[in-house]
Amino acid sequence: MTPDQAFDRYEKIRDRLPAAPQGGDGIQIAGLHELADQIDVFVFDAFGVLNVGERPIPGAHDRVQQLREMGKQVLVLTNAASFTRAQTEAKFSRLGFEFAPSEIISSRQVCEAHLASINPNGQWGVIAPPDFFPDDLEVDALALQGDQNDYDQVQAFLMLSAAGWNADRQTLLRDSLRRTPRPLVVANPDLVAPREDGLSLEPGFYAHELQDQLGGQVIFHGKPFASVYETVERRFPDINLNRIAMIGDTLHTDILGARARGWRAALITDHGLFAGLDVHKFIDASGIAPDWIAPSI
Repeated sequence: MTPDQAFDRYEKIRDRLPAAPQGGDGIQIAGLHELADQIDVFVFDAFGVLNVGERPIPGAHDRVQQLREMGKQVLVLTNAASFTRAQTEAKFSRLGFEFAPSEIISSRQVCEAHLASINPNGQWGVIAPPDFFPDDLEVDALALQGDQNDYDQVQAFLMLSAAGWNADRQTLLRDSLRRTPRPLVVANPDLVAPREDGLSLEPGFYAHELQDQLGGQVIFHGKPFASVYETVERRFPDINLNRIAMIGDTLHTDILGARARGWRAALITDHGLFAGLDVHKFIDASGIAPDWIAPSI
């Protein structure tokens, strides 16, 4: 999928995304240090902001450290739901970032906290990466692959990752949900993610395809949906929300979700979804405008 195709798909599902006020001013800045007098909490997306695939973005380490030295709070808010908490922490360590465990919030972590209330006693069919272990979750879990009986026997579905997912398995899931509607929970609402070799299809892509075909509601945890932003806000109960800034590379997830919560938002343009493109074209077409635009953090 190309960036233009991804943008068009986001626009087609716009009515399923949170509503937000009119966009910000889109002021061009050289880097986040220019916002020190306006922002107290900097919340970073990962892909396209801190790293691209397994590569840290040049200058990202130094900027995070500079913000710390300015007395700012820094957090990571990532939709990467393939990893356990320990794996997520190890990933950022490998990339050279010195984030404390409490500074990393993943959509999977938030999602897992809601599973028991959705399907308290039944088994979950999990769409997960190949190295997934059912014991990684605190619910009764079964990894779904190519056996139709597995899809039909579970009481709810959880989509963590699209790694290894394919059209045949998507059909098995769709047909099983058509026969017996059950909850579908998605811990990564992204349609695509930037990699070294292009954009990968993510769980949100497949979930919205199912919603197109079957109707009904999918339960999403992750940007731009409220539960992950609420998790951040609980860390800072006394802060004015317009002193929190989301730093991301996508309009329909990072920027839209933040503005729907009353946060400020900075769009990073040189490394993620809009790398090499005229971002203003997409801002004008969507009406989603950040408060600031920077080439890198």
